[in-house]
Amino acid sequence: MASTYKELLAGIDTFLFDVDGVFTDNRVLMMPGIDPVRTFHSRDAYAVQHAIKEGYRIIITTGGRSDGMRESFERLRVTAYHSSVLDKSAKLDELIAEGLVDPARTAYMGDDIPDLRVMQRVALPCCPADAAPEVKAISRFISAKAGGQGCVRDLLEQALKVQGKWLTDGAYTW
Repeated sequence: MASTYKELLAGIDTFLFDVDGVFTDNRVLMMPGIDPVRTFHSRDAYAVQHAIKEGYRIIITTGGRSDGMRESFERLRVTAYHSSVLDKSAKLDELIAEGLVDPARTAYMGDDIPDLRVMQRVALPCCPADAAPEVKAISRFISAKAGGQGCVRDLLEQALKVQGKWLTDGAYTW
C-alpha cells in the first residue's frame, strides 16, 4: 500500500472535483434574474486544460447549477460535467458503471460534508486548506491553498510532476 500521497499520485489517472469551495472560495454572488456568479482562479483553469491534454480524465460533480459554470468547464474540455448532483456517492456509482471511473485510480477533491462519502471510496481523497474539519480528517492530501485560491492547480501540478507530464511540449499552450 502506498504510504504517501505522492506515491498514490503515481497511479492516478482520473480526478473528480467539487466546485463550490474547491474551484471557488465558497462565495456566490446572488442577484435577481441571473445565474449565481462565481469566480475561478485562472491557474486552476490552466492546470485543468493541461492535465486533459496529458490524458487525465477530469470530472466535475457539483450540487450547484449555472450556465456560466457549465460553459467554463466545457471550454476547458473536461471529460464530464454534472451539475445539480444531490447525492455524489450515487453519481460515483453511475460513473463507475459507465466505465469513466475506477476508484482505485481516482482522486477526489471536496471541501464539505456532501463530499465525504465519495472521498471514502477513492484512492486519493483530497481537500483545500480551508475544508471542513471532517473532510480534512479523511484527506490523504490537504492542499496548502484554500478553495478558489489554487488548490486544484496544486493537486494537478503535483500529479503531473510525479508522472513526468508537467513541463511537456503541451505545457506552453492553452
